[in-house]
Amino acid sequence: MPSQLKQIEAVQQFDRLRERAILTELVGFITRSEVGLLPFDLVREKLHVREVGERGLRDIPLDKIVGSVGRYNDFTRHFLPRTSSLRQRWARVRSLAEELHGWPPIEVYQVGDVYFVKDGNHRVSVAMEMGLKTIQAYVTECTAPVPLESTDTIADLILKADRADFLTRTGLDQLRPGHNISVTMPGRYQVLLADIAAHQYALEQRTGAPVSWEEATLNWYDTVYQPAAQLIEQKGLLREFPHRTPADLYTWIIEYQVELRDLCGKPDVNEQVVVEDFAQRYSGRPLIAQIKAIRRFLENLLRRRHAPCERL
Repeated sequence: MPSQLKQIEAVQQFDRLRERAILTELVGFITRSEVGLLPFDLVREKLHVREVGERGLRDIPLDKIVGSVGRYNDFTRHFLPRTSSLRQRWARVRSLAEELHGWPPIEVYQVGDVYFVKDGNHRVSVAMEMGLKTIQAYVTECTAPVPLESTDTIADLILKADRADFLTRTGLDQLRPGHNISVTMPGRYQVLLADIAAHQYALEQRTGAPVSWEEATLNWYDTVYQPAAQLIEQKGLLREFPHRTPADLYTWIIEYQVELRDLCGKPDVNEQVVVEDFAQRYSGRPLIAQIKAIRRFLENLLRRRHAPCERL
C-alpha cells in the first residue's frame, strides 16, 4: 500500500511539473526565447568538440547541465517534462528516490564547465524537482575551441560555431594568443575569412610568389586588422556602438569601404576618412540611429548624398 501511495504521489508531482512546463513554453513563445535543451550532437559538430577521456565518478552541479544526447526534445532547459508520455517512467524514477538503494549515477559529457546527459535525463529531472544541488555522474571530458556557458541558447551556439570554425581555419589562438577577435552577430566571421583570403591574393600579386594561408593570416592580423581596430577605438566608435566589438565594426567598415570605392570610383581609399564618414552616417544608439537612418533615406530620395570623395 505505501508503494502504491508513493506512485500516486509521484504521478501528481509529474503533473505539476508538466503544468509548469506548459507555462514555461507559453512564456517562451510570447517572448521568443528558447526553453529547450541543447542537443549534444549539434554542439559536437558545430563547435568541433572532441573527447579527451573518462574522468570517473563525480558529483556535478545540476544547474550546469544544459543539454542531452538524445532527449533534448523531451525536457525544458530546467528539465521540466515537455510531454505527458514521460509520466510513468518519471514516476517510477521518483519512487526509486525514496528507496534505500536509490538510483544509479547518470552519465554525462563535460564540455568546459557545462554538461550534457548521455544517460539519466529522468533522474536529472527528478533531482531538480527534489531541490537537489548536485547529482552523481560518470563524466567523459571533452574539449572545444570556444567555451560554452550554462545560459547559452541555440542562437549563441550558432555564433560560437562560427567562432570555432574561424579559429580552426585561422589558428589565431596559437599564432597570436590573446588576439581578442570576437563578433556578436552570425555571419561576421565569414566576412573576416573572406577579407583574409582577399589579403592573401593581394600579397601574392604584390610579391609575385605564392603566400601560404598561415603567412597571409599573420600579415593580415598584424598590418591590416590590428591598425584598423586601434583606429576604431581612437575614433570612439565603441562608445557610439555599445554592445559591439572592434571586430563587429571592422566588418561593417570594410563593407562600407567597398561602397565608397564604387561610389567615388577610386581603387584605394584613406582608411581614416572611411572610419570618420562611417561614424557620421551610422550609430548603434537607438534614437541617434533612427535620426541618421531618416537622414540617409532623405539623401537617397533627393539624390543628395555627399560622399567624401575628395578626401579619399
